[in-house]
Amino acid sequence: MAELSAATQSPSVSSSSSGAEPSAPGSGSPGACPALGAKSCGSSCAVHDLIFWRDVKKTGFVFGTTLIVLLSLAAFSVISVVSYLILALLSVTISFRVYKSVIQAVQKSEEGHPFKAYLDVDITLSSEAFHNYVNAALVHVNKALKLIIRLFLVEDLVDSLKLAVFMWLMTYVGAVFNGITLLILAELLVFSVPIVYEKYKTQIDHYVGIARDQTKSIVEKIQAKLPGIAKKKAE
Repeated sequence: MAELSAATQSPSVSSSSSGAEPSAPGSGSPGACPALGAKSCGSSCAVHDLIFWRDVKKTGFVFGTTLIVLLSLAAFSVISVVSYLILALLSVTISFRVYKSVIQAVQKSEEGHPFKAYLDVDITLSSEAFHNYVNAALVHVNKALKLIIRLFLVEDLVDSLKLAVFMWLMTYVGAVFNGITLLILAELLVFSVPIVYEKYKTQIDHYVGIARDQTKSIVEKIQAKLPGIAKKKAE
């Protein structure tokens, strides 16, 4: 009887143990950072959370500060803006240093330098880290040089024509906007487009797909009419 009761209870035990399996690693919250794992999150997750307004106070501070700096650069020279920023930072740190010194003298305390914890932080860059950064930068530089040579020496006529049309359009953009204005517009787009796309992803993907198909058909027609140009194979 004991064996029979144990046999009848074993399916329920196995079913309960199978139901207690951990969820898949990719089943996170909808608003989680799309990183590959905890180790690879790092700065990419911080930037993702910043532009998607996960922390409104933090994003608002970064957005407001950078926008004020860009607007200041649009109204004043770079030297004046940098000088005012350094003066403002020095005014805050010197005032706080003097204030803490007065408080320590009045209270006769021995707290020491108020910024001692930050002064003791090791910010030196090791030679290994420096070489790693240089090697990573060289990879992008080499790719950029190959792309420039390929476009200017007309390895692919269609790609070179695209660059020519884009530069021709940029001449009109440069006649209307300067560099600082473009940076201001870029910042507004960076802090607005991602959150809008997140809310209206389905509708935007639908219209982008239609535009992509139309552009692809036009490019294929142009390639078919150009002599000696091989059509690109679809990836």
